[in-house]
Amino acid sequence: MAQGIYQGKEFNGRQIGQIRKGLKHRLDVSTYADPKFNWVQMREIRKGLKHRLDVSAYADPKSDDLQRREIRKGLKHRLDVSAYADPKFDDLQRREIRKGLKHRLDVSAYADPKFDDLQMRQIRKGLNRQLDVSTYADPKFSGMQMWEIRKKLVGEARRATMLEFETLRSQ
Repeated sequence: MAQGIYQGKEFNGRQIGQIRKGLKHRLDVSTYADPKFNWVQMREIRKGLKHRLDVSAYADPKSDDLQRREIRKGLKHRLDVSAYADPKFDDLQRREIRKGLKHRLDVSAYADPKFDDLQMRQIRKGLNRQLDVSTYADPKFSGMQMWEIRKKLVGEARRATMLEFETLRSQ
């Protein structure tokens, strides 16, 4: 079996190692046993196959390694990776979108290439705290400015909660 996989193809040692690991785990290595995939790409596809993921979303030699990793992580958690599979996003932006999806947040507020990863993080953290992020979800604000606005909103929310608690307690 392994003979047919390698025959007539030029693989380096690391690629062969990934193919062997796949065969050892009884995976269908035909998905990645192609010299056009580097060994890192092969590893990500193999890991996806091992977890019985639909690797077709990232079994493309043109996609970069970090993009492939974020897509695999999303698929592993059964997330809709179409929200960040777009090549317009870099790996850090994809990570922020994946984290939002993992926490069941409405990522449409920041899944836009106009936002960098730092801006996305502040919007995601605001959504996670159920803040009205519309006050700062604007690419004109830097990540640091968004952080300052978010912290102010968190403080206001705490004060409102304390006031509500005091009102209930005094009744």
